[in-house]
Amino acid sequence: MKDFFKDVFEYHHHFNQLLIEQLALHEAALPQRTIPLFCHILNASQIWNSRILALPAFGVHQIHAVNECGQIDDAIFRDVLSILENYDLSTIIHYKNSAGNEFSNSVRDILFHAVNHATHHKGQVISDFRLSGFEPLVTDYIFYKRAQSPVT
Repeated sequence: MKDFFKDVFEYHHHFNQLLIEQLALHEAALPQRTIPLFCHILNASQIWNSRILALPAFGVHQIHAVNECGQIDDAIFRDVLSILENYDLSTIIHYKNSAGNEFSNSVRDILFHAVNHATHHKGQVISDFRLSGFEPLVTDYIFYKRAQSPVT
């Protein structure tokens, strides 16, 4: 299961980095919501990691300069790798959400939620590119896997 999560987070990291390049290229022509939406993807991922690692967290709707997003995403990916290396997936994490309510979930459920959340919002960012007249990146997981292991 850890190998699966590592693979999925590598996929997200790969496309986050490519999307950041595209965001920088087309920032002025995209809808006003696009950069904040992408920042929310990064923020939520960092927040979930911080809950597991007991580190300070970003704000849910914190805005980052596009030229800073690549380094932020790199740090998020490093934290995920650390979590996968150092935590049992069944470990229960006790945390407070952004409203201050207390919850407990396994590392496995938190990581799955983070992946699912990022996928959902990444689709919205891709839609913004299309609606703005730009050919968006194809970020489907299966295309990523095909590119990594082409059939011979």
